[in-house]
Amino acid sequence: MKLQIWLFIIGSLVFTGFDRHKPAYKLYNENGREVSYRNMIRNLSKADIVLFGELHDNPISHWLQFEVTKDLYKGAERNLILAAEMFEADNQLIINEYVSGLISESRFEDEARLWNNYKTDYKPLVEFARKNSLDFIASNIPRRYANLVFQGGFDTLESISTEALAFVAPLPIPYDPDLPGYKSMLEMSSHGMGHANENLPKAQAIKDATMAHFILENWSHGDLLIHFHGTYHSDNFEGIYWYLMHHNPDLRIVTISTTTSEAPDIINDDIAGRANFIIVVPDSMTRTF
Repeated sequence: MKLQIWLFIIGSLVFTGFDRHKPAYKLYNENGREVSYRNMIRNLSKADIVLFGELHDNPISHWLQFEVTKDLYKGAERNLILAAEMFEADNQLIINEYVSGLISESRFEDEARLWNNYKTDYKPLVEFARKNSLDFIASNIPRRYANLVFQGGFDTLESISTEALAFVAPLPIPYDPDLPGYKSMLEMSSHGMGHANENLPKAQAIKDATMAHFILENWSHGDLLIHFHGTYHSDNFEGIYWYLMHHNPDLRIVTISTTTSEAPDIINDDIAGRANFIIVVPDSMTRTF
């Protein structure tokens, strides 16, 4: 009996240093206070547009995107629309054909320009839209036109055809080079390339502007639209958020940012304030690619 007691004590001491709670993420509001998932859903449900910023290779981002979509659909008494950076605007027709049931899954996946992690990370969202007859919007500028801006600035878009311009935000593109996100991108390019490429933030801006354009083109008063994108496209209320507010300052927009940290229980000053809701995931979390 004494031996069993000692073994129990020793075992307890061994595991004292381990946290028996291993949360996959912590959720904070923009003031750095920890909040519940239910609190976030309650806030999202009151929005016109939700900008969900993900880390592309983070499974918690993708899982929460799906869960948020399901819960907003379940509780919504209004039209829900899904939209995503991962699909370029000139693929809208084939997305419509698939979501409406006109073409097969194999034809869609063979012919659409899908990201390599589509099947694990974005297919559940597309299938949810298909199952529930929801619109799914391809919001991003075709990569070839963003590359034109990277090579020669916004003026290069004036040389593309009228048909091509249908997949780009209307010209001229509003642009504020002093936005901190664009400025830091320019600074980083100067370190990596040896010289600053002033067109790099412009290529980012044309993506942000085009995504905002297609969000507004497909949203109507009373709708709830969720847009999925890399977190840098809306962090610090810039990027897509800035363009949406530029065109319609009366919109109720709620932003979500995803980040990783060695200590998710502690939110750093540089993370707090990044978005209305911040998902902090342990650095040790596995990646989807």
